[in-house]
Amino acid sequence: MPEFATEGEPSQVQSCQAPPTVATPYPSGYDACMEVPRGAFVLTREARPQHQGLQLIYWAWSDAGPLRLCFTRRSAGFYIPATAEQPQLPTRQPTSLKTLTGEPVDELRFNDWTRLRAEADRLQRLGVPTYEADVKPVDRLLMEHRITGGCIVRGPAQPQRGHIAYTNPRLHPHTLTPTLRVASFDVESVGTDGPLLSVAIVIGEQEWALVHGSGPELPGVTYYESEATTLRSFLARIAELDPDVLIGWNVVAFDLTYLEQRCKRHGIPFRLGRAQEIARVFQPSRRGAPTMAQVPGRVVLDGIATLRAATWSFERWSLDHVAHQLLGRGKTLDPQQIEDRVGAILRLYHEDMPRFVQYNLQDCRLVRDIFERTHILDFAIERQQLTGVTMDRRAGAVAAFDHLYLPRLHRRGRVAPTTGTAPSSATASPGGYVMTARPGLFRNVLLLDFKSLYPSIIRTFLVDPLGMALADEESDPLAGFDGARFHRTEHILPALIDRLWTARDQAKRRQDAAAQRAIKILMNSFYGVLGTPACRFFDPRLASSITRRGHEVLHMARAHIEQQNLAVLYGDTDSLFVHVGEGPDQATCLARGQALATDLNTYLAAHLRDTLNLVSHLELELECCFSHLLLPTIRGGEQGSKKRYAGLAAGELIIKGLEAVRTDWTPLARNFQRELLRRVFQGEPYGTYIREITDQLFAGHLDAQLIYRKRLGQSPQAYRRQVPPHVAAARKLGGEVRVVEYVMTTRGPEPIQRQGAPPDYDHYLHKQLAPAAQTILPLLGDDFVTLSARQLSLF
Repeated sequence: MPEFATEGEPSQVQSCQAPPTVATPYPSGYDACMEVPRGAFVLTREARPQHQGLQLIYWAWSDAGPLRLCFTRRSAGFYIPATAEQPQLPTRQPTSLKTLTGEPVDELRFNDWTRLRAEADRLQRLGVPTYEADVKPVDRLLMEHRITGGCIVRGPAQPQRGHIAYTNPRLHPHTLTPTLRVASFDVESVGTDGPLLSVAIVIGEQEWALVHGSGPELPGVTYYESEATTLRSFLARIAELDPDVLIGWNVVAFDLTYLEQRCKRHGIPFRLGRAQEIARVFQPSRRGAPTMAQVPGRVVLDGIATLRAATWSFERWSLDHVAHQLLGRGKTLDPQQIEDRVGAILRLYHEDMPRFVQYNLQDCRLVRDIFERTHILDFAIERQQLTGVTMDRRAGAVAAFDHLYLPRLHRRGRVAPTTGTAPSSATASPGGYVMTARPGLFRNVLLLDFKSLYPSIIRTFLVDPLGMALADEESDPLAGFDGARFHRTEHILPALIDRLWTARDQAKRRQDAAAQRAIKILMNSFYGVLGTPACRFFDPRLASSITRRGHEVLHMARAHIEQQNLAVLYGDTDSLFVHVGEGPDQATCLARGQALATDLNTYLAAHLRDTLNLVSHLELELECCFSHLLLPTIRGGEQGSKKRYAGLAAGELIIKGLEAVRTDWTPLARNFQRELLRRVFQGEPYGTYIREITDQLFAGHLDAQLIYRKRLGQSPQAYRRQVPPHVAAARKLGGEVRVVEYVMTTRGPEPIQRQGAPPDYDHYLHKQLAPAAQTILPLLGDDFVTLSARQLSLF
């Protein structure tokens, strides 16, 4: 991402020779380089209260080793209307800034963040509006310097053991790609509260296992007599290896939480940070919130959270399942074959130490290889380069928007409201436009897709908080929806998207998949951010001016297509399904699709130029051509359904919304429907297949595919009025169960760990195979009862 993030002084960075891999201590003669400007990439940030103001501490990567940037005697501030009578404090100062509505503001500054928040809350209770009272000082400093990830550091520095220390340096924005040292680690213990058994660490191809206990001599394995000694040795080993990034699977909620608790139990300071600084784990204050970790100088990336942030999706998020999906291999102990995982690990620990160590190390290797296979570390770096949100931030769309928007807003002389203080409105913006499908089985259907429709609408129709606030200053404002109007030249977001769009095209040309993914996710997040009350710029008119414009664009595109005697079978948010006809071959259909997309883009551009004097950035693309497409009816009806279809394009089976891709259906139904669709699309006989599957079901040959897997939204005991089957199964396991796997038996739902009765095959015939088949067969003039040769009961 070399061109987007740099907004400022593009200085050349000189550097000294890099220190050894284990950077402690630094080589002699290093002092000569201390005044040279140095390129850095911010890893962690923290604010600490001091007697004379806040101390802001940033740890950063550089090619010469870790940097510790300390800013002392800092204050934090926010804004209030200049006309506000309260308070008359010595920290109140006039400014040249204004609110979005043009009202001048004064600034209040404080040496303590707690005092700032207390004063902001007090003013809110008094009815005095506040502006940007929630922007943290560590984020504000980077915003003011227009720094997202990379920067240039200037100023005197002092080499310390393991790092270079700067005090109140000068910072300038810069883009660089850090080469981060990554350590994958994993804890094995007796449950979540029992004794520590071992900790494994993997960096590249180097491996270590620190075992509490005794055993045979093994490469890379060290044994310790006590748990306390094992913990101290782990902290010392991390300090020696000095990784920039710590990775693991559920690493914060379990591994770091467990290690912190065990260290506390033994009175050991949890010095996992650089320079022996204390690491802290913050447990969630509300249900559903993530556990957070603060490790000074080291980024902690959880594999699950980082993959989710990069929009990866899996049926199950266990390490074994994800590893099998991505790597084709998994844990050394198959979780599906083990009812008591802790017991099995303990048996290895006591009876087969080499296998136990391999089990521990294998978890680290799997996480390392998943990160490499998916390039999610590259994604996390790119996301920070784009947004300024730290790599370990799990859900940072609103924070990313702030980091990009606020500095640009300040350069326009304006300040933003404090989050949560904007006037509320009962008006909700509509979702994307979804047509009711024309049900049937069709040949030769084009899928036309608007490239990043919502960002394109923002860019084309100038949707922007500042532009809406300044619309009255425009002689010819552009009308939005629900009363919104936008300034034609004074805006921020359209230009920001324009820069992102260019950066994505550059990333595509250099085949940088991580950058493309990060930019796409960021651009697509802007609509959602503007539509949530968690955003300081929240106004339903902004979101409506995006979604309603999307409705208008799809209607225009559909009308233009139908004027050419082509049928639009279905449309969803940013896509249109166009039926070319039964006769043409695939090459002809693809050529027709390309020509149609070009024609539509030309038409839209001319229409917007002539009617609204706008430059169109709407871009329709040919996504694919389905040789066969099935659009089902709603279950039990004749009307076409929405967001459900299956098609065959270039030999690939594509399924959306049907039972075959829904994880709340059994593998039996999913596999059955997928194969049935394949046979229908390929023109193969399917009646015999249906009868064979039905016979195999009742013969017990498909028992392994009968497992339901459901997640509970609350404790099994919390369900009162209705007890669905998965809750009944969970209750039979006892304790707090969040995910249950069960089979419907002749005695009702039973968890797979305690299944005592045979499966209820009639249930699976009626509730799984029949519905999966009936999504397809009526469109072919067939019926599941007839083809399966079995009578379905009415109840």
